[in-house]
Amino acid sequence: MVHQPPSGARDLLPLDVAQKISIERRLQQVFHRWGYHRIITSTLERLETLMAGGAIDRSTLIQLQDAEDGELGLRPELTASIARAAAMRMAGTRWQPFRLYYNANVFRKGPDTGSGGQQEFYQAGVELLGAGGTVADAEVLLLLSECLQSLEIDEWHLVLGEAGLTARLLEPFPPNVRQKVRGAIANLDRITLETLPLSTELRERALLLFDLRGRPEEVLPIVAKLDLDLSQQSALNNLKSAIELLHQCQSKIPHLKSHIHLDLSLIQTFDYYTGIVFEVVSSSKTGQRVLGQGGRYDQLLGLFDPQGQNSPGIGFCLNIEDLHQVLLTEGQLPSQTPASDWLVVAQTPEASAAAFAYARKLRDSTHLVRVEIDLESRETEEAAREYARDRRIAQIAWVNAEGLPTIETVN
Repeated sequence: MVHQPPSGARDLLPLDVAQKISIERRLQQVFHRWGYHRIITSTLERLETLMAGGAIDRSTLIQLQDAEDGELGLRPELTASIARAAAMRMAGTRWQPFRLYYNANVFRKGPDTGSGGQQEFYQAGVELLGAGGTVADAEVLLLLSECLQSLEIDEWHLVLGEAGLTARLLEPFPPNVRQKVRGAIANLDRITLETLPLSTELRERALLLFDLRGRPEEVLPIVAKLDLDLSQQSALNNLKSAIELLHQCQSKIPHLKSHIHLDLSLIQTFDYYTGIVFEVVSSSKTGQRVLGQGGRYDQLLGLFDPQGQNSPGIGFCLNIEDLHQVLLTEGQLPSQTPASDWLVVAQTPEASAAAFAYARKLRDSTHLVRVEIDLESRETEEAAREYARDRRIAQIAWVNAEGLPTIETVN
């Protein structure tokens, strides 16, 4: 039907919105406590911005055509847009590093879009720009842990990888099959790895990379035994340092939970990652869900900088829909929309202006007070009381033409 939303789109009704806001407010409080400031970037971007640094597969973009600006697209993620804004409009400011957060919708097509698959998603996340090194990595990972703690999500673990190290470990594969090996590892497709036209030595290497996952103390010694060059060894040492710092923080910060799984086969769908990459995976009643993901990208900002100057960056996004499903199952979201505090009733038609004035007085409280005006000409006072009960309104103010209220608590 023409009046239905388009394929892949959906409406959020008041209860959906109340639950979504409940999640976003708790995350926003954490972002503020860590000194992050909100940034809002354009929903529309030039295609070259969205695809900079291998940020997205073009087939997933929802594209538009503009006579002046050429090819445009709806943003499929926020990192490239924020990197553009920071490099073009915030360069030279004195308050680096930039601690930025966002709460926004993103758009992308998936393989099931033709059968009604979702194309609009909501995300909240952070970008820490202008800070490199282990301490910056630890800040973002600890911030992520605190976000999940604030939402009271207990059953989750952090899957940690190293994009630069994994990319270098893939270099021995011939260019014509390297991308296929990378894709098979990223999608956990062991069958494809076993059937690719590889030498025995390269097949063993591919399967080794595929299986490089588990507890850090189990995986790191295996990687250390590989024939690593200086850059690979440096990346491995940085990964070790980040894990050690996280463990030290766990011992000093009460209630900090971070169950770390090392997975050097973890390859994000975005190519701009250059250092640590990670996913947060929950194990709840709804099954395993990827609640968020992120990583370090130290070459992305240079693509937008007018002088081509690189600056380090790291960030993460949390998937609001997945958080919503987990929290809803655990009964941690509102089951009703907020009720109004007052129903203001004009006792006569001549009292309507006085009723609006009294409602304004109630709303002028220093804290949020929800006030409704009764818009019906009801035959009895009991009908107004019944309306208040149905809407869970606790108090009625009966206002006469002189503006004098009679207050009643609804039982």
